[in-house]
Amino acid sequence: MTNGCRYVMLVTSLPAHGPIFSARQTPLSRIRLDERLGMLEPEDAIQLRLVESALRWERITPTDSDESLYMQSMATLRSVENPFLRETIRDRLELRTLMAALRRRRLGDPPPDARERWGFGRWTDLIRRNWTDPVFRLQRVFPWATEANRLLSADNWIELEELLLGQVWEDLGRRGEGHYFDFEAVAIYVLRWSLVARWTGFDAEGASIRFNGLVEQAMDERIDRALDDRLALLN
Repeated sequence: MTNGCRYVMLVTSLPAHGPIFSARQTPLSRIRLDERLGMLEPEDAIQLRLVESALRWERITPTDSDESLYMQSMATLRSVENPFLRETIRDRLELRTLMAALRRRRLGDPPPDARERWGFGRWTDLIRRNWTDPVFRLQRVFPWATEANRLLSADNWIELEELLLGQVWEDLGRRGEGHYFDFEAVAIYVLRWSLVARWTGFDAEGASIRFNGLVEQAMDERIDRALDDRLALLN
């Protein structure tokens, strides 16, 4: 069986996604999805796993430093050979970099040092130089950023999550244009499946608790740094 025929069969075996925000569950379970993905060529299966790993939020822990996340992202990108997938990862990580900057500033952090590896992509320097601008002068690149900043400031976790997931959903839809029965179409389907899974499993109270935990962690780190500075002065 040729790859073309194989992927036509694979795509047609996947139940269609409906609108993300009206979904109550994913169109099929992860077990069933993985069974279907068994039709992928081994090389494509590896590439898809790399992409899913790079974009999975839950792999990030509070103890991960910005530099370690940056290094992980770069290592994944070097391993992904498909240009379509590389661009998909790049754009999603740039979105996360913007949101990380908004959260850091909300915590009262100063702009990152020019030598600091804190974010990913094309806009890190622009963000650093425009730290006091509400959206770092990126409103043309991310037209939704002003609304995201407002929702973040208001602790409106549900609408913020909906806004971000909606942006990624639409972006994947645009990327999928022209890809119907190929590996890229499968990758888009799987990434959209992950968004539906995230939305249907979203816990607003849990999101608030996680954010407050990050705030407390940041405050603890500042206290630790202050104590270290005091001790250094005494020594």
